[in-house]
Amino acid sequence: MHHSTISERTLGWVIDSVHPEATVLSVRQLKGGVSSLIHAVSLNVKGIRQDYVLRMFDNAEWVQREPDLALHEAESLRRASRTSGVGIPDIVAYDETGSLSGMPAVLMTRLEGEVVLQPGEVAPWLNGMARALVRIHESEAGEIPWTFAPYSDASSLDTSSWSQFPDKWRLAADIVTSRKPAFARRFIHRDYHPANIMWSEGKVSGIVDWVNGCVGPAGIDVGHCRVNLAQLHDVGTADEFLSAYRKYAGASFEYDPYWDLVTLLDFSDGEPEVYRGWTDLGVTGLTTELVIERLDSYLVSLLDRISGGI
Repeated sequence: MHHSTISERTLGWVIDSVHPEATVLSVRQLKGGVSSLIHAVSLNVKGIRQDYVLRMFDNAEWVQREPDLALHEAESLRRASRTSGVGIPDIVAYDETGSLSGMPAVLMTRLEGEVVLQPGEVAPWLNGMARALVRIHESEAGEIPWTFAPYSDASSLDTSSWSQFPDKWRLAADIVTSRKPAFARRFIHRDYHPANIMWSEGKVSGIVDWVNGCVGPAGIDVGHCRVNLAQLHDVGTADEFLSAYRKYAGASFEYDPYWDLVTLLDFSDGEPEVYRGWTDLGVTGLTTELVIERLDSYLVSLLDRISGGI
């Protein structure tokens, strides 16, 4: 019995983790994940169909850099499951070293719903994403061993090969390296963007992809979502998301465009490109030129906010 990229050994681990008498109904690779292999696995457990998601960390370089990836996602899922009113996959089992399944792996329950990247109506889409994020941030950070760190080194930023405004990017990098604002410690998703948000019947049904969960500023999740929205749609959409988040968060959130700059610079290390996760999920019409133009526009909007004190 051959199931795409899943070995018999891995399937054996999945079955042992769920129920030794379970049988496999179907296995299919899921699109949208670019840093690991993700499969939907359906099992027959005593006559009842149960749906799971299996993530296998097949990127050797990433595993070498972060050998605890499977443990990290398992712990983040446990932590996130305390969030009220937001669907989070349940952790079923994880194999930190790959000694049981063949490679580091996480097995979790599958959430209902589908990803929506180009909604018919933008406002309810942004409101739903903002409200779900506020709920995630409402719980106390607690004890979690992973701490937020930027993905890129701002001090070595060079956008001269692609941007119309390399001087403005340098200014942004200087701002990021010169000040370190204090922040309220929150448990954050760290990779919050529309491709990690599931929808069912017009409502957010859950948040997936928790491998980067950590303690950090709420503004990092807001900023990460904003820079994705700026590329996928435009700066106006990114701004509307911020307004929606601020509306639902109220006094618990103090906006600082600094964190928007940090997350923007994470996307500007090397020449920008159209995110493959979006095209895999059916987005058309994006080009590298358009993404660059939108990143430049978003940068200018953030520098305007900082100089205008908003």
